[in-house]
Amino acid sequence: MDWNRLKVFHAVAEAGSFTRAGELLNLSQSAISRQISALEGELGTPLFHRHARGLSLTEQGDSLYRTAHEISAKLAMTEAVLGESRERPTGKLKITTTVGFGSTWLTPRIGEFLELYPEVTVDVVLDDRLLDLSMREADIAIRMRPPTQADLVQRRLLTVHNHLYASPTYLKRHGTPRDLADLQNHRIITYGEDTPPPVTEINWLQKAGRKQGLNLVPVLTVNNVYGLLLAVESDVGVASLPDYMITGHSNVVRVLPDVDAPSFDTFLVYPDELRETKKISVFRDFLLNKVAGWRF
Repeated sequence: MDWNRLKVFHAVAEAGSFTRAGELLNLSQSAISRQISALEGELGTPLFHRHARGLSLTEQGDSLYRTAHEISAKLAMTEAVLGESRERPTGKLKITTTVGFGSTWLTPRIGEFLELYPEVTVDVVLDDRLLDLSMREADIAIRMRPPTQADLVQRRLLTVHNHLYASPTYLKRHGTPRDLADLQNHRIITYGEDTPPPVTEINWLQKAGRKQGLNLVPVLTVNNVYGLLLAVESDVGVASLPDYMITGHSNVVRVLPDVDAPSFDTFLVYPDELRETKKISVFRDFLLNKVAGWRF
């Protein structure tokens, strides 16, 4: 197969149209169309269904796309390794972590990293889903659970502690709970069950309540932890939050401090192929320095 045609095909499959792919590749729509037609002729099979709303992959096209995507990801990773400066870290570093940790703790510290390493540009992807590092969806990840992929380097980063929180205004209106049983008369906020949670036991409060015969029905569910924090700050009710999120938020106070809430370890994770790249090593060292001594 002609590699240039395969790159065009991959771009079209990603973009979903000849026009958008042409804009990305700086080619005309007609040039894109000719390349795809030539590739289909070379393979003897159609790769796209063409319809009024755009393009969709045929079964054969989907098979080719998965292979082309894997090749593209591996080439991008190889390019990063080969192009890495041994003297100074350079290029784009793509970091992924959860919405809660990334928005409240990580992002405010990225500016300092960029001051130290001005030739590095950073792309922070906040997503409670686990991005595939082996497919180069990101270079490095901070995860709230240990990775299961064998080809990833992992290092325990820190232990996160959770407690129950509410706003002073909410507690003034509804009273301060003295024990778990009191929460029957309070407004509970939990993580939404329709979305896979970023950590296990994220809705531990309801489980703890059931052990005491309580039915703690939430008045609000939110599908990311930062949203839970904003709801608590807005006087909606009581929620379990990681302690690190509370720094700088004066409108949030801890309730029932003696209740045994779960803690969990977080991990710094990156592909083994990037182990020796300078931008990975300096970010790893920067992060380890920042978490040292921090109470999470």
